[in-house]
Amino acid sequence: MVGYSAAVIRRQQFLIRCLGGNNSVNKNLHNSSLRMIPLGSGAGGLTLESDVINILRSITPSLGPARHKGQAGKIAVVGGCREYTGAPYFSAISALKIGADLSHVFCTKDAAPVIKGYSPELIVHPILEESDSVRDEFKRSTLAKVIAEIDKWMERFDCLVVGPGLGRDPFLLDCVSEIMKHARESKVPIVVDGDGLFLVTNCLDLVRDYHLAVLTPNINEYKRLVQKVLNCEVNDQEGTQQLLSLAKGLGGVTILRKGESDYISNGEEVSAVNIFGSPRRCGGQGDILSGSVAVFLSWARQCAAEGGWSPSPTILGCISGSAILRKAASLAFVNKRRSTLTSDIIECLGQSLEELCPVS
Repeated sequence: MVGYSAAVIRRQQFLIRCLGGNNSVNKNLHNSSLRMIPLGSGAGGLTLESDVINILRSITPSLGPARHKGQAGKIAVVGGCREYTGAPYFSAISALKIGADLSHVFCTKDAAPVIKGYSPELIVHPILEESDSVRDEFKRSTLAKVIAEIDKWMERFDCLVVGPGLGRDPFLLDCVSEIMKHARESKVPIVVDGDGLFLVTNCLDLVRDYHLAVLTPNINEYKRLVQKVLNCEVNDQEGTQQLLSLAKGLGGVTILRKGESDYISNGEEVSAVNIFGSPRRCGGQGDILSGSVAVFLSWARQCAAEGGWSPSPTILGCISGSAILRKAASLAFVNKRRSTLTSDIIECLGQSLEELCPVS
């Protein structure tokens, strides 16, 4: 371990003790591994084997008659406009399928009836406005009304998902920017995906230095972030080091870079989840991931608050969300093959979590 600082080695040893060393459990997860790559290492650095199942079992809350509605998580999705109604639904319903108790969607008035029609399980708030529905002289007062409405709910939420189906309407993005600022003030974790990443890339201060923020970029969204923050192009030869630099450049924001393997960093270490998922790349899987990460992040944070272990709730939330999505996609593909759709994957989320973390 020459070249690694004593502090990094101690952190790794602590994480290993937290995760446990049950190799027999690890063998039950077909074709899967979670790799922790030490701080300061490149793509070829020392690799530590850990157990994603132990992470899931450590942060997933138990079920029982003493629990009440809301204890297993209250998630809110901010997104959904006239053109895009499926994405916020996928994110919000995925949170429920994994085990959150309540799932809200804050969307535009045009999108609300459609999203509500997908499922009566969702609590839909038609409060967002687009530019063409508000005259210029009323935009300031309208924005104030939007913020006042969402502030009634903000402190109840365990995590906010920003971006699925958001679109890029200027006034709508202004509204969401203010919502994100209020979420930070309330110390509510934020998972940013889709058009939320477009917003953040153009206004980095919305997430900079906020350790409860998670960004989940795909290949193109990641490229734009690297160009904006690091002022260079993506270098896959130094991929882990560049990801570390990007997370550091944003002040410790956690980044989940989606791809063949999902790479995760908060600027201190890099984790890679490379469970085989599905060769079927239907649209909408990123929306499932955002809802999944939100639930597991909230559970990891709750675990820490109750005196449990949690080296980094955002990292654990990303690892767990990535693993569950990949396993669900794999199960769905076994049944549906080329015809696999996002809705098929969502229906496999519960089975995936039950297989990895059975209800006692």
